[in-house]
Amino acid sequence: MEYKFVVVGHHRRTGAKRLAMCLDAHLLLDEGDHGAAWNHRRALEWAAEQSCRVIVLEDDARPVEGFMFKVSPWLARFPDNLLSFYLGTGRPPQYQMQIAERLIVADKTRADYITLPRLIHGVCYSVPPQHIERVLTRWDNDKPADYAVGDAYGGDVVYPCWSLVDHADGETVERHPDAAPRTERRRAWRLA
Repeated sequence: MEYKFVVVGHHRRTGAKRLAMCLDAHLLLDEGDHGAAWNHRRALEWAAEQSCRVIVLEDDARPVEGFMFKVSPWLARFPDNLLSFYLGTGRPPQYQMQIAERLIVADKTRADYITLPRLIHGVCYSVPPQHIERVLTRWDNDKPADYAVGDAYGGDVVYPCWSLVDHADGETVERHPDAAPRTERRRAWRLA
């Protein structure tokens, strides 16, 4: 299966260019502090012009070893689903109990993924090509990037139980509408 990567980055972060080079990814840098939602929308607009599926990564994503080969089976297995390759702790706090419960059930049933009704992390995800135009049409500029993508998609999101990327969990560069500091640990529940 053919696929491409696009990295959305912020000019104050140094890892965007390095990550893009490692993945041979298209790089979209926010040089003007437009915000994550603006840059994620640009990534999806670029993805809509591609002839294959695109995986969007934020500049603070930390792919696991063999990441480029581990995504392919997931994309083939879920060609019609929004996939998130990161399932994180801490943020958003209102989903953490639900994640824990679903991971327990997955362990008991030997499932290797869970679903949630919303994209809750923009760290690394892939919208199926056939749904990108709908996502762009239904995009809400007033929502954070992850919610804007997932809510516009409008369906359950597939999360592998073992994330294929971790989150660097550094200083946030995004201006959040609630102005609350992000002090919770923001790392993957489990890494592949």
